[in-house]
Amino acid sequence: MKHSYKWIALEVLTLAAIVGAAASISISSARGQQGQLAVAPDADLPLTISLPVTIRDFRASGQQGGHPDFQAFTGTRATVALVQDTLGQDGKPVLANGGLGKLISSEWRDSQGRNINPAHFNAARGDVAGTFGNLENRQITSEQSFASWYSDAQGVNQSKVVGMTLNLVPGTNRYVFDSAQDAPWNTLGGFFPINGELFGNYADTNKNFHFTTQLEADFIYRAQGGQVFTFSGDDDVWVFIDGKLVIDLGGLHPRMTQTVELDRLSWLENGRQYRFKIFHAERRTTQSNFRMETTIQFSPVKPPQVTGQFD
Repeated sequence: MKHSYKWIALEVLTLAAIVGAAASISISSARGQQGQLAVAPDADLPLTISLPVTIRDFRASGQQGGHPDFQAFTGTRATVALVQDTLGQDGKPVLANGGLGKLISSEWRDSQGRNINPAHFNAARGDVAGTFGNLENRQITSEQSFASWYSDAQGVNQSKVVGMTLNLVPGTNRYVFDSAQDAPWNTLGGFFPINGELFGNYADTNKNFHFTTQLEADFIYRAQGGQVFTFSGDDDVWVFIDGKLVIDLGGLHPRMTQTVELDRLSWLENGRQYRFKIFHAERRTTQSNFRMETTIQFSPVKPPQVTGQFD
C-alpha cells in the first residue's frame, strides 16, 4: 500500500528504522528552510542510496614502479570493444583484441537522442547509427597490464574501500551521484577519492589521478518500469548487468556519456534480482569526472575483499 505524501516525523523514523535494520539501503530525510519534510514523490523511495566502492591506486608510467597503462595513452573520444562483452569467471572484465578497440567518431543514439553502446544499435527502435574511426585504436598495453586493474597486486597497486551516495532528485524517481555537485567531491574539483593517500598525489598536481573504481550492487528488474542508467565521466567506464556489457566507454577520453534502458535488454526477466557492476579507470591528468543518474533502486552488496597488505 502507498503511504500519503504527508508523512509525519514518526512515520519517517519508523520507515528508516525498518529499512536500516534490513541493512539494505541507507535512508535519510531533510528539512527545507520553512521546516517542511523533504520526502520522495513515492513514499516507498529512500532519499539516499549509499554504496561501497573499491578504489585501487597505481603509480604513473614513467615513475619508479609505474604502471604502463596510466599517464601513457591519450584520446578525445571513447574506444569500444577493448573488453569482452561478458565478464570472466572471476566476475571482472576480460581484455579483448590485445588492447585494441574501435574509436568512435560519431555517436550511436537512441530515439531520444541519448548516446548508447554501439553494440545495442537497433534501427527498429528508432536508433541512429554512428561511425567508427580507427578500428585498431590501442588504449591498453597487454593482458598482463590489464590483469591488475581490478585485482590487488603487490607492488603494483594499493586499495581502499570508500562510500558513494546517490541522492534522490526532489519530485522525481531519479537518483544522482555527481562529483561536480555533491559534497565533498565538489570541494575537491572532481572525483578524487584518494587524494594524499595510498601511493599519494601525482607530481605537483596536489591530486591522485591514477586509480580504478569498482562498484557492485543488486537490483530488481521491473519490466516496463522505466529503469534507465546513464553514466557521464572519464576515462574508461564499463557497466555490466548480469555479467553482460551494457555501457562501453573505454579508453582515454574527456567527459563522455552513454545510457542504457533496461527494457532493451532481452535477457532480463521481470521480478528477478540481478547484479550491477561498474568498472572505471582514471588514467591521466588533468580532469576526473564521475556522474551516475538512474531510476534503478540499488541495494548495496559486500565489496570485494581488499588484501590488507596493500592497504
